[in-house]
Amino acid sequence: MPDDAVNTEGIPADEERIVPMRLQRFLARAGVASRRGSENLMTAGRVTVNDVVVTELGSKVDPLVDVVCVDGRRVSLDGDKAYLILNKPRGYVTTMSDPQGRPCVASLVPTRRYPGLFPVGRLDVDTTGLLLFTTDGDMAQLLLHPRHHVWKHYVALVRGVPTDSQLDRLRNGIRLDDGPAAPAKVSLLDPLDLRAVPVIPEGMPYGHAVVGLSIREGRKHQVKRMLAAIRHECVRLHRDEFGPVKLTGVEPGCWRELTLAERDSLRKVLT
Repeated sequence: MPDDAVNTEGIPADEERIVPMRLQRFLARAGVASRRGSENLMTAGRVTVNDVVVTELGSKVDPLVDVVCVDGRRVSLDGDKAYLILNKPRGYVTTMSDPQGRPCVASLVPTRRYPGLFPVGRLDVDTTGLLLFTTDGDMAQLLLHPRHHVWKHYVALVRGVPTDSQLDRLRNGIRLDDGPAAPAKVSLLDPLDLRAVPVIPEGMPYGHAVVGLSIREGRKHQVKRMLAAIRHECVRLHRDEFGPVKLTGVEPGCWRELTLAERDSLRKVLT
């Protein structure tokens, strides 16, 4: 069969080289959820293969033959992937649903237009800024994988003014309670240049400073813990960059699709 051939299901013929594949990998590649999220869907009994509920995580499927459904809706590997950024406000949890009834980011993004949309990583409930969403499970996994070390930039309002020696501890890689943190890029920022950033209240509080910090990891509360380790409590935190993508032209609570150039730049950091 020629390289550009397409089978009757609309799947390129070169997909034959990837079968059989694990069901959770198939679901992630189809944009249903992340790999971990796909596993949760399976164990919850929401996934069927050829009308049979499949909960075993080691199960494999042939995308060219098997009919895979989630909640009764068929999913496949064809179709365009969605990539967008949300300017997350304070008070929203980074989940697509919340059993406790708290506001979640799913209500702020176009889930009906893009079924299977999910966030890449997390921001704390009180952290604002750039949250990347996609239906591309493979790219999401790569962006979060430690071997790619994608830089993420944060702006933090802290109590007190850090000294150069304290900032050097972050630059050199400070030890946290769960192990050493990788060296970060850190600098003091001028609040007058950041008046539009949500970490700056109406008036700059006395005895506070604004710190710009870039990290290549994604551990829980990592930026806050790093600043606490140099004895400067993080009062407010905002993320304005994820790799080459910047939070520009997006008001709090709003989203926009990535441009083609931004999509290409994300792929380049993964190569």
